Amino acid sequence: MATVPLLSDEDAAPESRAVFDRIRAARDTDYVNNFWRALAHDPALLTATWDRLSTVMAPGALDPLVKELVYLAVSTANGCAYCIHSHTAAARAKGMTPAQHAELLAVIAMASQTNALATALQVPTDDRFQES
Repeated sequence: MATVPLLSDEDAAPESRAVFDRIRAARDTDYVNNFWRALAHDPALLTATWDRLSTVMAPGALDPLVKELVYLAVSTANGCAYCIHSHTAAARAKGMTPAQHAELLAVIAMASQTNALATALQVPTDDRFQES
């Protein structure tokens, strides 16, 4: 259960409804995710978060699917169930195959294990890995 009510279009402030409209237009849908409906309690935060997300996830040097895979990996590392579900769906929509998903999960699991070991052992970073 959310810690705040999810605002409907009717209950949201005009500024939040305007962002909902931008979300619908950008995604070519009539659906607005629960995340945005929760953030709508703070129209300034909703606007800033949507603007930043739109910029970061826009086409760029990284392929859109790669961006979703990175988002999914970070969401998994952070334990955000909502983002895991949301970005798994987005990655599938951008072409992620079941084999890619399985391989991504294997990489996430391996990184989690080796990160924990390196942290527990306090292994010093090799000189050659340091930036010049």
